[in-house]
Amino acid sequence: MGHCVFLVLVALFSVTSAQFIPPYTEDCRKEMYPPNGPTFRGAVSWYTVDLDSPPSKRWTPLITDKKADLINMIQAIKDLADAFVPSGRLIELVDITLPLMVDTLPSPFNDEIKGIATASGIPLGEVVLFNIFYEVFTVCTSVVAEDDKGNLFHGRNLDFGLFMGWDIKNKSWIISDKLKPLVVNLDFKRNNQTVFKSTNFAGYVGMLTGIKPHTFTLTMNERFSLDGGYIGILEWILGKRDGMWMSFLTRSVLENANSYEEAKTRLAQTKLLAPAYFILGGNQTGQGCIITRSRLLSIDLLEIDLKLGRWYVLETNYDHWEEPLFLDDRRTPAMKCMNQTTQKNITLKTMYDVLSTKPVLNKLTTYTTLMQVSEGKLESYIRDCPNPCMPW
Repeated sequence: MGHCVFLVLVALFSVTSAQFIPPYTEDCRKEMYPPNGPTFRGAVSWYTVDLDSPPSKRWTPLITDKKADLINMIQAIKDLADAFVPSGRLIELVDITLPLMVDTLPSPFNDEIKGIATASGIPLGEVVLFNIFYEVFTVCTSVVAEDDKGNLFHGRNLDFGLFMGWDIKNKSWIISDKLKPLVVNLDFKRNNQTVFKSTNFAGYVGMLTGIKPHTFTLTMNERFSLDGGYIGILEWILGKRDGMWMSFLTRSVLENANSYEEAKTRLAQTKLLAPAYFILGGNQTGQGCIITRSRLLSIDLLEIDLKLGRWYVLETNYDHWEEPLFLDDRRTPAMKCMNQTTQKNITLKTMYDVLSTKPVLNKLTTYTTLMQVSEGKLESYIRDCPNPCMPW
């Protein structure tokens, strides 16, 4: 037992040390845009989601296209579950119990999830599990910045799959790799007019990354807390349902809020199932903030403040007033690269450089999204982090 503990400590020390020495970290990247080379796996395809269609039907065209990739992803989750519980009882429990949960979810998300299960042929409980996943497992980097002319830019790396099956041969996270073919850009329309756009995983009905063109941009990062997402989900299952699922809230805000201030108020005041960071950008100077949330209330609001020299706000997965976990410091290199870039030179191009620098880019990174609210622009790229690269 003592020997095992020693080996774990050695491994953690090795990872921690590696974060701060080449080749696991590096000088700030330059000239990475337009995306190319070994860190760029490919562009992200666009799909339209018709909000005038019945909820049970609006995802069918996308799921028809991505059915095989979604089945592969769900199978990878089942394989991991079977590795922990070889009897297969865990997935059997998912298939029996989670379908009962779907009707407790708010509309239209419940009917959309049922429609995805029908279109894909995947058992309903497993589609519910796929949609619950992101309440507790996302680790990310998000940044909103204002240039010296008042233009606002919003970028994010979506990192997912921590501790979900390490592929020793390929030195990669199994779930992260299975997610990459599911990355899609979505144009949500009503009356044939764009309401909002997002980058998503096919089969997932919540929103982690999105833009309401010319109005605001929004990303969500997980906040680690003892009062975490597991507790909120358990309370929901047991019948206490006065909180909102994070990704359902972000989608509702993208669809229904009509200003930066309205979005900020809803994100700050709505009771949640899990703690979170909401990173919000607006369409006017100074409109960029990090909303640090507990499940019940807003704990802190950090905003762009040019008078204080704060021309950007940047969030990973730790409270900005605390030091990040020594095993997982993406904040320091990201801020170093933002500061080296300078306000005068920040653009979508240079923001991509920041998000392409190790360990901001790491083995968990599935995609990078860049948004410019004034142009109504959202562009996303599937990412790779070739070896040697930090696992997170």
